[in-house]
Amino acid sequence: MKSQQMEIGWTKNPTDGSCSSQRRGQSSLRVGKESSPLVAFTKLVVGLLAWALIANTPYHYYSIYGWVMFVAVFLWLVTIIFFVIYVWQLHLKLYMVPWPLVLMIFNVSATVLYITGFITAAVAVQRTSIAGSYIYDKRAAASFFTCVVMIAYGVSAFFSFRAWKGMGSNAATSQMAGGYS
Repeated sequence: MKSQQMEIGWTKNPTDGSCSSQRRGQSSLRVGKESSPLVAFTKLVVGLLAWALIANTPYHYYSIYGWVMFVAVFLWLVTIIFFVIYVWQLHLKLYMVPWPLVLMIFNVSATVLYITGFITAAVAVQRTSIAGSYIYDKRAAASFFTCVVMIAYGVSAFFSFRAWKGMGSNAATSQMAGGYS
């Protein structure tokens, strides 16, 4: 039993007293509240709404919406990839990848890109459609959902940063998660 504890490395959670094990050298996907698939699923659904609303308008006549479509579709696809990696627990098999750092970089980048996409979409609504029309309503709704996704990625970036820095955990778990503290 002693050798198994040394090989696996038991850690005790100080908040609820539960014990967990992890092999030495493996990094876990420790991203705080972001670790639940529900948050990633929410980003997927709202991101889909944002780009679907823009795609349902004649956006190709206005080059300004090309950037918003690129940001929304590209980040939606990358979020699907991260969601699949998390749900299928492939991050545990790819233990050599510093997942907290990768997720922090992705979420911060996505937040910055969505800030530019939101500003672009919000400015372009009035210029590209008549107020009160069907297209105007779709573009305004797309701007709203782009803002919601931007906030979701910002929250995820915050929790990813905390996980990367090892905040909210004790010294043993931060060392086990890759020693980024």
